[in-house]
Amino acid sequence: MVSQPAPSESSPYLDIAKKEKIKIDFRPFIHVEGVDNKELRTQKIDLTQYTGIIFTSKNAIDHYFRLAEELRFAVPDTMRYICQSEAIANYLQKHIVYRKRKISFGEKNFSDLLPLFKKFPTEKYLLPSSDVLSPDIVKTMEASNVDWKRAIMYRTVCSDLTDINVKDYDMLIFFSPQGIKSLQQNFPDFKQEETKIGVFGTTTLAAAEEAGLKVDLMAPTKETPSMTMALEKFIKALHK
Repeated sequence: MVSQPAPSESSPYLDIAKKEKIKIDFRPFIHVEGVDNKELRTQKIDLTQYTGIIFTSKNAIDHYFRLAEELRFAVPDTMRYICQSEAIANYLQKHIVYRKRKISFGEKNFSDLLPLFKKFPTEKYLLPSSDVLSPDIVKTMEASNVDWKRAIMYRTVCSDLTDINVKDYDMLIFFSPQGIKSLQQNFPDFKQEETKIGVFGTTTLAAAEEAGLKVDLMAPTKETPSMTMALEKFIKALHK
């Protein structure tokens, strides 16, 4: 069981399933719910007061423009956008005319944005985020010396999984601490026993260990930078 939405037909997961003759089911253990404009106001956020927006995900983009529409705030053409990656910047085209805007982006990590804040230090920045924010983001923003504020615009919540039996699966694969939390919330009596656990990322690993789970598969590593590579290697080792 992979705790993510079902992929497209070209997914490496489907290639592994066919090659290794195994069955892989997909089910999101968590989902995103947007906050309403009343909750945004309780955070003392006035969208008109910001001249720059920092986007770390596609979810952040969607919920910022959703709330702007609900509040009847016409995002000005002069708005500066700082995006964590090029893929996130390109996603802006869903909401704005891309070529007419001031858009910058980093390589991959949030810390890569530091030179951009130093290049545009006079903007007043808003950082739309979920209720969970990486300490690395806060650390980078504090080092930037720019005027910024965080706005919680959406929350990551546990999905209802009571229609499935997790003990039917030989392995469960998780990608976030919230996924581990969802397992505990949906299945409070879950005992790992022979069930294998796979995790992606150090924070997910820490959450799994804190929950008392034995982790059998970890990614990324130097040898296996993706979960699919790690999974294929693990299955081949088992088949030997």
